[in-house]
Amino acid sequence: MSNNISQRRIILDLAVTLDGFIEGKNGEVDWCIMDSEMEFINFLNQIDTILYGRKSYDLWGQYTPEKEVSDTEKEIWKSIHSKGKYVFSKTQKKSDNKAIFINDNIIEEMNKLKNGTGKDIWLYGGASLITTFINLGLIDEFRLSVHPVILGEGNPLFIDIKQRLNLILVNTKTFSSGVVQLCYHRNEK
Repeated sequence: MSNNISQRRIILDLAVTLDGFIEGKNGEVDWCIMDSEMEFINFLNQIDTILYGRKSYDLWGQYTPEKEVSDTEKEIWKSIHSKGKYVFSKTQKKSDNKAIFINDNIIEEMNKLKNGTGKDIWLYGGASLITTFINLGLIDEFRLSVHPVILGEGNPLFIDIKQRLNLILVNTKTFSSGVVQLCYHRNEK
């Protein structure tokens, strides 16, 4: 009998515009389509940990939706808030009962997390944290949902990438909303 226990993966799951932005110039994400066909709840069920940059955590880490939102959106946010949260910050040091703050030793901390028990790990963002994780080679899967909108300006997904990263396309899904989800793994060759 094999004791082959797979390592937890860090998954970048993110909405992006056709022209490569993750938010508009004023931080707007009103272009982001969420529909049940995309099965976001299934993704949330395969993770138990979320990684945030401090600014993203301040905006979304404890976000509470309006009372008038759909039951699906309430379920999504309830699931998100049930996950373990790690926040990467150069300034904020203290952890609390809502999140663990990481200030340095990112590779070591992520290797401990990946080698621990549990489900996969969602790299939520923001852009500078995504850049750091790409440059450190920490992302195992890139799951990008390309939305049918061109903003022209905003916060780009990829900035200051230090080296070429070859990827392998492992899955593609198209949705009636016009969103195309692309799933890539790192090419280790």
